[in-house]
Amino acid sequence: MSALRTILHADMDAFYAAVEQRDRPELRGKPVIIGGHGARQVVSTASYEARAFGVRSAMPGRRAKQLCPDGVFVEPRMSHYADVSAQIHEVFGRFTDAIEPLSLDEAFLDVTGSRALFGDGPEIARRVRAQVFERTQLRVSIGVASCKYVAKVASDLDKPDGLVVVAPGEERAFLAGLPLSRLWGVGPSTCASLERAGLRSIRDVQSRSRAQLIDAFGDRLGAHLYVLANGLDERPVVRDRVAKSIGHEMTFSEDLVERGEVRAVLLQLAEMVGRRLRRAAQRATVIRLKLRHPPFETLQRQRKVSATDDDLELLRVAEDLLQGAWDGSRPVRLLGVTGADLQDAGAAVRAEPVQGDLFTEADARPAAASSEQRGKLLRAMDAIRDRHGEDAVRHGGARRKSNPWGPDQVPDR
Repeated sequence: MSALRTILHADMDAFYAAVEQRDRPELRGKPVIIGGHGARQVVSTASYEARAFGVRSAMPGRRAKQLCPDGVFVEPRMSHYADVSAQIHEVFGRFTDAIEPLSLDEAFLDVTGSRALFGDGPEIARRVRAQVFERTQLRVSIGVASCKYVAKVASDLDKPDGLVVVAPGEERAFLAGLPLSRLWGVGPSTCASLERAGLRSIRDVQSRSRAQLIDAFGDRLGAHLYVLANGLDERPVVRDRVAKSIGHEMTFSEDLVERGEVRAVLLQLAEMVGRRLRRAAQRATVIRLKLRHPPFETLQRQRKVSATDDDLELLRVAEDLLQGAWDGSRPVRLLGVTGADLQDAGAAVRAEPVQGDLFTEADARPAAASSEQRGKLLRAMDAIRDRHGEDAVRHGGARRKSNPWGPDQVPDR
């Protein structure tokens, strides 16, 4: 089956940083780091100029500052990146409707049915790259293969602005010389286990049978290793995936210990989730809290709510859930807020009509009006942020300024 398919994995090059360099000519050629350099902030994306200094995504911002003292730290503009991403996906849609978005900057495309119109996989990939650049002046790297896993690995091997093609039947040979870290799901711990078993490359994994791998590493991991190492990934491209939830989380390089710090981050997360819900015309009927204590103890709590996209309602419920899960005595490594079980905003309104009649007491009506006014206020705040940046307007209350990668720090003196 896989030999008959043509799958593309398209991955924008240093996407957020590239957008900033495109929009701000003074940043071109400079080491641009999206995120902050405080102790609790992490790098989202680094330009290739910054990567030359060893700066990488998910690196603590303070470490990035040490490695690249002259780096230009830029606060992210998530709504703008989403707009640019929509332009890129419009280009993808010219070639196929079988698109599986993974994030704002990458997606799988199944172009098997498009070959008669646009040519073979490499030709389609060349056309996609050219049209993405024409539309956005941004570069995209593409891997072409017969399955998703091999296409994704290929797209990462010749960045930036790369095109790597793995012909059907060449999957095993292509993968053989690559390190174990190229296998999905093989982190440092699993890699150490494989090395203790004498496996030091994907070629070594290929030398073991499926039964041997399952015997050594268990049913789940053993089968997983066998499928990937041999390029046998049969998963389809899942087109038009509808988001079942919208959430954000932050991992801190230095744990939070003060309730005020925790609440500041919860408010930031609630604002981010609320804004994304409104942008997607969705409302959440379940609110989830994710909490992690070091080293890796993770708790999750959730509550059913009336359909909402209100930042402060998200915050209120998240704080209630936090109070039941955390007594303040243990440090916090990660916080996350998610709106789940989404409803279309229009459907949510229709499902919860406000009934007015001649017999309603005069002072019983303001709640509906207040809700409508609240919605107008939130949309007005969104419009101001779209025009002037994320920190142009904020909800009131005790709060430390923060960005999507953690609380801002007092600058080092």
